Parts: sequence; structure tokens; C-alpha cells
Amino acid sequence: MSAKLPRLRGRIILVLFTLLVLLRLGHMAVGQSFNGPGPLRTSADLVIPPGGIAATGAVLSRAGAIRHPLIFRIAVFLTRADGPLHAGEFLIPARSSLADILQILRHGAPVQHQVTIPEGLTGVEIAKIINAATAASGRAAVPAEGAVLPQTYDFTLGTSRAAILARAQKAMRRSLAAAWAHRAPGLPLQSPQQALILASIVQSETPVAAELPEIAAVYENRLTLGMRLQADPTVIFAASGGQTSGGLPITRADLASPSPYNTYLHAGLPPGPICAPGLAAIQAVLHPTAMQALYFVATGNGGHVFADNFKTQLRNIQTYRATLAAQAAP
Repeated sequence: MSAKLPRLRGRIILVLFTLLVLLRLGHMAVGQSFNGPGPLRTSADLVIPPGGIAATGAVLSRAGAIRHPLIFRIAVFLTRADGPLHAGEFLIPARSSLADILQILRHGAPVQHQVTIPEGLTGVEIAKIINAATAASGRAAVPAEGAVLPQTYDFTLGTSRAAILARAQKAMRRSLAAAWAHRAPGLPLQSPQQALILASIVQSETPVAAELPEIAAVYENRLTLGMRLQADPTVIFAASGGQTSGGLPITRADLASPSPYNTYLHAGLPPGPICAPGLAAIQAVLHPTAMQALYFVATGNGGHVFADNFKTQLRNIQTYRATLAAQAAP
């Protein structure tokens, strides 16, 4: 037994040495292809599974990013000191060399997908958008009104939709707290939640960003005087069962609804937000325009005109109706 062990050990060493020589020769033989342009004709997003080097080579080969999986495996072995290959979704540019591909799989950032949440949407509408993100997984619940900060969120393939929603909610909490900490003095708002509620109303009133501080000033002037807000979006929110805060006509029955969101009947702010306001709307209610206006009406051309008294408001309404009639005329 003792005599056989050295012979066996010698054979093992010889086999390992032979393999090492072959690998070195292989490396020399493919030196040009390692650094030269690869066969991939157009850039491609490739999903690399967590199945090891062989599985990675198979994916790259099927996509046409490499010519020979065996050469790929040899290249991975010879450059193993550079780090392990990672699973995930990666963008492989057209004509990437073998060296480029290894660099991407070891140190490149995974492909980022995006989901955009516009300003002014209700929780139901936001959940639909997140759940429609095809690159994500799972399902997101309907968030509380105003709990999500509208913006674009990046995520990698397979990220849970619940995680995306949680990030959007965290972003709102942080942004609202920071904005509240730097609010203007003397506002008729007692808490960040009240600011969020009013911002949701302001957000629903106008698509014109420059008008947000002016709309905010009107409502805050009314709050200061104890006037009812009489905000149409709150009535629409109540009439739609919380599905939307805009885009629907208001009926007499809606105006007579006892809903606590009906600001034509109830003084002060409604019990909660009616949509997700953007950061600009939040900043608007915390830094409103210095003006005495108590009323506003649409111009018929996308914006609004403001009035300090009801008499002027009535004239502005007549002008608005005349504009609509002129636009409808053949």
C-alpha cells in the first residue's frame, strides 16, 4: 500500500499539470477573441441564472454573445482572481468582447426597470400602476391615500411590488417631514398630516405647477377666516367612493352628500387626503403665495384666474362661460 501511494500521487500531479498546460494554451489560443469584438450583433438584456458557470455560458451562447461556451469557461477560470460571476439581468452591448462580458457579470450594475407614479392619483390607481409593472413580482396592496410620494422608482428584475410600494411610502414620510420642518410661519395648519390633506386638494385642482402656491393661498385664506373650502375634488372623491379625485362631473346630489369629504357642507379640512400629492404641492401649502384671494375659477385655457371677493368671482365665472361657448361654437 505504501508503495502505491507515491505512484498514485504522482499520476494525480501529472494530470493536474497537463490540465494546467492545456488551460494556458487555451488562453493563448483565444487571446484575440478574449479582447476582440464579440459576435453579439445588437445589445441585449440577458437574465443570468444562479446556476454556475456552465449555466451562464449556456445563456450567453444561446443569445449569441459568445462563440464557444468551453472557451468562456476557460476564460472564467483563468481570470477567477477578478471575482465571482453574479446572477441577475445585465445589459450586454453589441460586439462586447469576452473580457467586456466578464467585467459586466462581475462588476456591472444589473438592468434597472422603472415604475412611474404620477401626481394626483388615489391609492387604488397607484396600486394598479405598481401591479402592472411586469418586471416586478408579487402583488402590492392598495396604499392609504396620500401615503405614496409620486415619482419614478427604479428596481431590478424580480423585485417584489410590495417592496416598491414600501419605498414609495418611505419616500413620502421622509419628504413630508423635511418639508414640514422648513415650513413658513403663521400657517393655518397644525400638523404634517393637515399639510398632506391640503396638498392633496391643491394637487387635484390644477395641472399648472406655477399655480400650486396660489391655489394653496386661497384655501389657507379660507381656513384662516373659517370659510368652507368648497373644493370640488373632495366632492368627486366622495362621490366616486375614493376611486378618483377628478375627471367626473358634480351633481346636485353630490353637493348634498353628507360625506365628511364634502367640503361644501363641512367646514375645515376633510378627514384625510384625497390623492397622492407631489412634493411641489406639499411645498406650495407650506409656502403659499402672499395674496388675499378667496376664489378662483378656470380660464378655459388650462389655468385659473383669482379673485379677492365674490363680485369679482362672478365676473370671472361669466368670462369663463363665454370662453367655453366660443370654443364650442362651430
